[in-house]
Amino acid sequence: MELRQLEHFVAVAEEQHFTRAAERLAVSQSGLSASVRALEQELRTPLFSRTTRSVRLTEAGRALLVEAVRTLAASRAARDAVDAVRGLLRGTLTVGAEQCVAGVGPARLLAAFHHAHPHMEIRLRQEGTTRLLDGVASGRLDLAFAATVGPAEWHGELRPLATEEMVVLCGPGHRFGAAPRLTWERLAGERFIDFHPDWGPRRAADAAFSAAGAVRTVAFEVNDVHSLLELVHEGLGIAVVPRHFSRKPEAAGLTTHELTGPPDVRPVVYESVVVLPPARSMSPGAKALMSLMRERSA
Repeated sequence: MELRQLEHFVAVAEEQHFTRAAERLAVSQSGLSASVRALEQELRTPLFSRTTRSVRLTEAGRALLVEAVRTLAASRAARDAVDAVRGLLRGTLTVGAEQCVAGVGPARLLAAFHHAHPHMEIRLRQEGTTRLLDGVASGRLDLAFAATVGPAEWHGELRPLATEEMVVLCGPGHRFGAAPRLTWERLAGERFIDFHPDWGPRRAADAAFSAAGAVRTVAFEVNDVHSLLELVHEGLGIAVVPRHFSRKPEAAGLTTHELTGPPDVRPVVYESVVVLPPARSMSPGAKALMSLMRERSA
């Protein structure tokens, strides 16, 4: 079993498609297919269930995927550690991030990192919180910028980025008008626009509504900020979002309302963090990125 075969297997498993995996790895599809078949022959079991429309992992494939990801991460870490001793920073830095996470601008940060370490290959994966945590735990991601992570969910290190209250956004002409504050009771019966359940803002809102004993209906689920703001603009529902969303150019024309409630009900708070593996497992690239973040915030 070769590392190259494991790389090919993981790419197909993640893309769920041989053609996309071949494009991602810049190899021929025939060569990729042959590599995976050779791995299956060596292990004496099918790793994928193939149809004309889809490629799915078998039970054996799912078992191998966990170990393959760990093996490839360990191999990269070993190469990176040797390069670091030689005074070089090479290899791959894979960063995960939620959309529009508060307290960090991934694009600007990664651009600065690329300028400082031009020999490092940088990859960015945009996912929800649960997948980000799984990615760092498995070694698929070197670190991640996430939101609303509870202490029980992560046993590694969490470094805070920002904390802000969440607000209600309403479209032009909504019955709430320009009222600066809203109570939980006034939200009863409203239709909500929100992200999928794994995204940080949705997790924060769901937790707050649950704590307040309030029930809401999420009529529209989206996976990007622009779609959410557009739907609010069209009057299809209201949204509970981190305050910095209300300052985006696309939010112009929307009304912003603070949420108030009984003293025993915690405000709706959005907390963003850097998710890191244990210090002994942190890659040289992740350490360099964290060092750059400290320099930029000093």
